[in-house]
This record gives sequence, C-alpha cells and structure tokens, in this order.
Amino acid sequence: MNGSKEMQIMQNKEFRLSDGGYQILHRDQGLDIPYRILVRGIYTVLDASNGLTVMWDQRKNMFIKLNPNFKGSVCGLCGNYDGNSNNDFMLRNREVETNQLKFVSDWKESSICSVATEMRNPCSSNPYKHSWVQKQCSIIRSEVFQACHSHVDPNHFYDACVRDSCGCVSGGDRDCLCGAIAAYAQACNDAGNCVAWRTPKLCPLFCDYYNPSGGCEWHYKPCGAPCIQTCRNPDGQCSNQILSLEGCYPKCPSEYPYFDEDSMKCVKREQCGCFDKHGDYYINQKPVPSTENCQTCYCNLSKIICTYNASACTCAFKGNTYQYGDTIYNTTDGLGSCMTAVCEENGVVQKTSYTCQTSHPTTTSIPTTIFDFSSKPTVDAVYFKKWLKPGLYVCVK
Repeated sequence: MNGSKEMQIMQNKEFRLSDGGYQILHRDQGLDIPYRILVRGIYTVLDASNGLTVMWDQRKNMFIKLNPNFKGSVCGLCGNYDGNSNNDFMLRNREVETNQLKFVSDWKESSICSVATEMRNPCSSNPYKHSWVQKQCSIIRSEVFQACHSHVDPNHFYDACVRDSCGCVSGGDRDCLCGAIAAYAQACNDAGNCVAWRTPKLCPLFCDYYNPSGGCEWHYKPCGAPCIQTCRNPDGQCSNQILSLEGCYPKCPSEYPYFDEDSMKCVKREQCGCFDKHGDYYINQKPVPSTENCQTCYCNLSKIICTYNASACTCAFKGNTYQYGDTIYNTTDGLGSCMTAVCEENGVVQKTSYTCQTSHPTTTSIPTTIFDFSSKPTVDAVYFKKWLKPGLYVCVK
C-alpha cells in the first residue's frame, strides 16, 4: 500500500498511522481502554491493556498480536483465531468466503470505496520488472535464510514478495521489496531464527543518523530487545506480546539511562516528561489538564501528580459549567423570598434563601443548616431556613 495507512481500533479511539508519525482521534462512544505508544527499532508499537498489540514498520508491514483469551471470539482475515487455517477469510456473519474479492468487499468500511471486479497479476503487464523482482526476491529462498527454511516455509513469502514488488508504482518498488523480505525475516525471528540479511546495497538502514557528533550510541540490530527502559516506560515492563523487532537501537550510557522516544536521545530520569492515558506528552514540571474536578495536576519526574485545589472546582447546572465562586443565579419566589446559588468547594451548588431586600443581604443574615449529601461534583446541597413565623419551615431545593 502506498501513501498513508489508517486503522481504527479500541472502539472510542481512531489511530491514524502515516509516514513519520501517528494521530489519535478521541470519540464519544465505546470503552476507554488504556494503551501505550512505543518505539522499537523501525517499528511504532501500540500496546493496549485488553491484549491487543499492533506493530507497524512505518512503511508496508503491520503485525497484529492478540491475547489467547480472544481465541474463538473474533473473525476476519485470520478466521476466529483458533489456529485452524480452514476458517480463514471469515465474513462479518462468520461464514467463510474463499473468493478474495468478495471477502474484502464484505469488510469494506466506507461506501465511497470502489468495488473491485477482477484480480490482475501485477507482473503480467511488465515482464522486465518481473525478471528484476524475481532475482531480488530470490534471497528469501537463498542460503541467507537457509537456517529458517525448515521452520518457516519461504515459498508463500517469496510469492508475496514478487507480487507486491511488481504491484508497486515506480519509485516505491524498493520499499515493497524491502518490506516483503523484512516480513519473512520477522517470521523467522518469531520462530527463533534471527537473520541479519540487510547489506549496504540491499535495503540498508543507516542508524548513524541518530548519533550525535562524535557519538556512537546507535547501532542496527536485526533482532532488538523487545523491552527497553524508556521515558514512556521507565520501569522497563512490557507486554510479552511485543516481538523482538529489527531496527536502530541506542545503547544508553549509565549517566543517561533512559531513552526518550520523542527526541530519540538518551536522557536522565528528570529530563523525561509525562504521558497521560491518551498518550499526550507533557514537559517536566509543567501543568497537566486534570480529568477530575477540583484537582490541579503537573508533571513531575515522568509521573503526573494531582492535588486538591478548591479554586479549580467547577459546578454543572442545567447544562452549563461554572467556575468556583461564580454566582449561578439570583431569583425570587414572588412572595418576598430571594434565592442565590453559588459554585463552591467540591463542585457543590450552594443555594441560600433570604428575605428580599433593596440590597444584597449582608454576612449577618440568618444562618442556614446545611445537609451535606455528598462531596461529589455537581451535587445540589439542600438548605432549610427558619422563617419569621414560629414553627414554619420551608424546604428550598
């Protein structure tokens, strides 16, 4: 696929992956599932707490791993994830479709997508390119990967390499070729066979680009460590579904032990910023938007610290939001009684009633009895006020 790739996962979030980065769009519906965005070699890794892990090489390859708990409860290209390839190409209604065109049409997400009516061999229209592609893809069947052949059948990967490389537009065929070979190398890696197949002439990766002047922290690894200590992951704890991925990796010195995945530099712990549950980044010692009422938050040594702050309280009343200390309304019952509502601590709307006067009542007005129902934000407090007639009580809510 040329250009950008987009995928929508985790119900209430849409992750759009494109060359050079990603974008997260938040939706109003669906479950809010915690996740992390990690950088591993040439891959961007999305690791969700529900057992879904997506690894993308920022080019042509994407790998999806599911927790075994999902077995039998999903459907699609890989069937219901039960290890039986006979039910692959499963439609939305869980029927198996052997026709590839009908399968992709069933999973089409938008009506604006065109409907393919035939499948063409991309190599048939360009025999010269076909010969070049066959020669380049032959590395998959060569002695370079010989140790892996008995573990992972190279023939399917060779055929995919030829087809994909022929189908790429001019200028992108090298990307398709390298991606196809890398896909087989990753399958070998997963099977326990790490193969260093890249050369200065065949799909090279220039990791020295990330080294500072005179530095030598960055090196290429065909099978890098699946879990490293980073600013996003300071404890160095990772899901066991994250693969050992190829790419450029830093060897951080002891005085700068944390890898900052945003600046691509080795830093001290205090230089690391903070990441909220949405993956948004905040600089150390800078404010962080609070998700709870009456709290002030800031970033401190890669952790978000929140404390109670009455002035940060807000109150919700009839669809509107009011800041701490705001007067929400002044009104009268038409019988000589006035009522005032003010936004106060804990997000409580404090309502007070008093005898209407030509001016606002002073602080010496008759005291009220407050019934504290809850400290939960936006809860109305109810007050009872004794009026001038003995024995008469009025409840104002």
